[in-house]
Amino acid sequence: MRFALLSTAAMLAFALPVHAAAPASVPSPFAGSVAMEGLLPVHVDRNGGRILLTLPAAGPDGVSGRYLYTTALRTGLGSAPTFLDRGRVGDAQILAFRRLGKKVVAQFENPRFRSPAGAGVPSGDFATSVVWTGDVVATQPDGSIVVDIASFLTADRLGIAKSLGQEGDAMGTGDAAQGAGKGFKLDDKLSAADPASVKLFPDNLEIDAIQTYTSDKPGAEVENIAPDPRQVSFTVHHSFVRLPGPGFVPRAFDPRIGGFSTQSVDYRVPLGQDVVRDVANRFRLEKVDPTAARSRVKKPIIFYLDRAAPEPIRAALLEGIDWWGQAFDAAGYIDAFKAELLPEGADPMDVRYNIVNWDDRATRGWSYGQDIVDPRTGEIVKGMVVLGSERVRQDILIFQGLVGAAKTGQGGPNDPVQVALARIRQLGAHEVGHSLGFAHNFAGSTQDRASVMDYPGPRIGLVDGKPDLTDAYARGIGTWDKATVDWLYGAGTQAEADAKATADVAAGMRYVQDDNARKADTAQPWGGLWDDGPDPTAELTRLMTVRRAAIDGFGTAALLPGEPMADLRRRFVPIYLLHRYEVVAAAKAIGGVDFAYSIYGDGREQSLPVPADRQRAALSAVLATLSPDQLRVPAGLLPLLSSARNGSDNRQFDIELFATAGGPVFDPLVAADVGAEVPLNALLAPTRLARLEVQHAVDPNALGVSELLDRLLAVTLPDRTDALTRRIAYRTIVTMAQAARNPQVMPEIAAILDSRVHDVAEGLARRKGDAADMAWASSLSRQLLDPQQRERLLADRPRTVDVPPGDPIGGESDWMDLP
Repeated sequence: MRFALLSTAAMLAFALPVHAAAPASVPSPFAGSVAMEGLLPVHVDRNGGRILLTLPAAGPDGVSGRYLYTTALRTGLGSAPTFLDRGRVGDAQILAFRRLGKKVVAQFENPRFRSPAGAGVPSGDFATSVVWTGDVVATQPDGSIVVDIASFLTADRLGIAKSLGQEGDAMGTGDAAQGAGKGFKLDDKLSAADPASVKLFPDNLEIDAIQTYTSDKPGAEVENIAPDPRQVSFTVHHSFVRLPGPGFVPRAFDPRIGGFSTQSVDYRVPLGQDVVRDVANRFRLEKVDPTAARSRVKKPIIFYLDRAAPEPIRAALLEGIDWWGQAFDAAGYIDAFKAELLPEGADPMDVRYNIVNWDDRATRGWSYGQDIVDPRTGEIVKGMVVLGSERVRQDILIFQGLVGAAKTGQGGPNDPVQVALARIRQLGAHEVGHSLGFAHNFAGSTQDRASVMDYPGPRIGLVDGKPDLTDAYARGIGTWDKATVDWLYGAGTQAEADAKATADVAAGMRYVQDDNARKADTAQPWGGLWDDGPDPTAELTRLMTVRRAAIDGFGTAALLPGEPMADLRRRFVPIYLLHRYEVVAAAKAIGGVDFAYSIYGDGREQSLPVPADRQRAALSAVLATLSPDQLRVPAGLLPLLSSARNGSDNRQFDIELFATAGGPVFDPLVAADVGAEVPLNALLAPTRLARLEVQHAVDPNALGVSELLDRLLAVTLPDRTDALTRRIAYRTIVTMAQAARNPQVMPEIAAILDSRVHDVAEGLARRKGDAADMAWASSLSRQLLDPQQRERLLADRPRTVDVPPGDPIGGESDWMDLP
């Protein structure tokens, strides 16, 4: 369907109810209601709580109206981990109404499976979903039927109860008490449709409903926000949309370019061809002159920014989102993409508007781009972006820790506010890119900032030995972004699109999507998150120098005048862990495999291991991060990091700290423990160890598990130790022992790990040194050599601390698994 953009005045005119003096001929079902005209006749009875739809007479297939239907949250919880944000949308469904005797049935059809009988004919071999039944209120002389839709609107179609039941807090502990809670259920008695909310337009009907969810076991995320955490209410929005009309041409999904797609299973294809097919999701974009290389368009793609976004964030977002216009212009579309402020009085839930929401939350969290998509064709009907407001404030805290708080608001390239706004421009472009149909490209950072669809780490330089943010973020769209717009929107035919994809591959453009990048143990050496530079190994070495300078220069200059000293502890964490993402990016070369999303005949059919010299260089860089010199906290900082906090609870503060040595007292060994966990978890990941062993079996000169362990122990278990080196050694040995008993570790590798741990334990028993060193060595040796003590050691994980969240809400895999 193509929606004509209307002026605000025109839209409000459509929304105004049509009041008519009720003549004697008005059917009694409509008594007390107000008539509205648009997509279909609607009568709203505000006092009676009824929302009466007049559905067309049934067609030959028995359907009395078929619509594109979706839901969205008009109000959210305000908790990032639950994914219950204002603007979150549900799945788009093809909703059909059918009359069965005195009842009307609402049914979600199943367009994914295509019948051999022909296009648009549902297959009877696959299930549909009846989601509601209601009474027929009246039958009109023309065969149309009247139904009260109010009770349809109070069902949990967004999966709110499931989201509230997500276990684990923002740091991924898995403790339900720290999450949203358990046992939340929709309470019908505290839920109702809102007749006053009804808005009717020529092509869409928009309605709200209040839904309340109750539980006797709410968790910290709900208790931190809701006035009564046992009863949490949301305003859920429902959109009924005229099905998009003919003329949209689907674009076959191409794995070389990627993006978001809609799948179908088409049994009409000839034998020998795959029945499962994907089409790329995209907006309908048509040139006024299809034959012209450059042309204006019949209807531009406009993304409207939420008026809740304050200045100067508003201006930065509008600028960043508008970068996409550069890509569409390069693809031959003149003024095809625009970013504008949402008009006064316009409803952001109205399906005709592509919206960028600015959401306040209790804690920082992810932003995301969504679509309402026609499941039959992959046509994007509406883009809906959610941006979390707290992340920009966290960015400012990090930048203040790097360059000093005194520069805040002073202007210039090292002003933390200006650097955060540069990041906001990127964020706006990134999330709108998702709503345009583009997936992440986590290789963009390795090719000169080729894509805003990467997660950009700030580029931190050193000037006169101090961190510098002059070139922290790129400005403008990237080469990959232009290429993907040209492929998805610029190509006229499928053959032209295929040719463009082939040319992009030939040009050497890299593309790595989520599955092969998000986790620390993935094999693709170019797929890093929050990393920077063309060579992750070299960048890690460089960044460690920057980090050391940042730590050595860290102090009260990171605070604003009058700010509580306790805030220094929170500000120190991301500075101390400044290297965490580059460690993971460099480690991906170890046991890495350089593969591509290739097709047969494109010359990239082979997936080859990363060369041995590159793997060993990466290992050296990662092992260097375990050096005591790198993990040591300057003694002069300890008194400054131990100030007490006073006042009401602040969850944002609490989840972002290192564990202490009691009360506010900063524990530098805990910081070192966390710093050691980052590289150890990356190096000893089961899948990485498996790849190393396979590669070594094929090529004896390749890096193998034994060599990795030998080098790891040489770095972390020196002959002479102090408290810091003992903590690093302890964490290394215990992590190896835990890996040996991990059921995901291959048995051959588990045997190697177990043997190494046994050898280390015996060596510790013979160790000579001062009293503290010998006590530590003999105690750990006894625990490792005695099977029962070893089991308790590994089960209890003593002195192990959680790594504070660096991503917006902690573990990305947890966030990606949300409904």
